Amino acid sequence: QVQLVESGGRLVQPGGSLRLSCLSSGDTFSSDIMAWFRQAPGKEREFVAFIRQNSWTYYADSVKGRFTISRDNTKNTVYLQMNNLNSEDTAVYYCAARPLGPPGVYSKDYAYWGQGTQVTVSS
Repeated sequence: QVQLVESGGRLVQPGGSLRLSCLSSGDTFSSDIMAWFRQAPGKEREFVAFIRQNSWTYYADSVKGRFTISRDNTKNTVYLQMNNLNSEDTAVYYCAARPLGPPGVYSKDYAYWGQGTQVTVSS
């Protein structure tokens, strides 16, 4: 069983930056595909970004150029650096892990989930 714990969410002004972290308890972290999803009020959970074992990354169009996903295998941690935030980025952000198989952009592709961290972009 893998436990994921997100942190770093808070209230931030439009145009601001924020870095989220996700700590994994998994023994196979370095070989897991890690991803970030988000869910805004009244909306379905949506894909944000994933990072493969070799650090190859893929982003949703809505965040491309503004968000950066990275990982530190020595710390079992994946990060999401978010820049130039706007109100449409307000959501609960979830970390997810996929120990086996190719990467995916759907919630069903990931076996383990964190509890989420709230990001609110408002002046």
